[in-house]
Amino acid sequence: MDKLKILLDRLDALAPWLAPLLLRLLLAKEFWDAGMMKLSGENWFAEIQDQFPFPFSLLPPDFSWQLATVMEIIGALALILGLGTRFFAATLSILTLVAIYAVHLGHGYTIGEGGWKLPLIYLVMLLPLILSGPGKLSLDLLLRRHFLKTQRRLWS
Repeated sequence: MDKLKILLDRLDALAPWLAPLLLRLLLAKEFWDAGMMKLSGENWFAEIQDQFPFPFSLLPPDFSWQLATVMEIIGALALILGLGTRFFAATLSILTLVAIYAVHLGHGYTIGEGGWKLPLIYLVMLLPLILSGPGKLSLDLLLRRHFLKTQRRLWS
């Protein structure tokens, strides 16, 4: 029983470091790949622009394409570093919701056909980063600690 408690205590201590980092890295890989594909690919947003939800339907297709590309690439880099994690996780969630709505549901796919299962998984994976932050291996945490120390010095 003591060995089990030791093991569980070690896993509990490791979780705030490793679990968010692994989520961030896996999501970063997926969004990086999507952004790089858009960067080197043809813009097909004009074909589905009428399926974008409001207010995204008001944006020109070229601008939407560039915005999605930039957000996927910068968002992936930010997730790797754990910098602006909550902001970028929320931004990538919005991007994913638009993709589900315009691309996957717009073509009548069901979740069982795999039409939007993967984007839904990404949303579920982004949620803990939005709610709990990037974890202990992140620039966000280092910056937060730095600013808290600076703030304490200013007020003492």
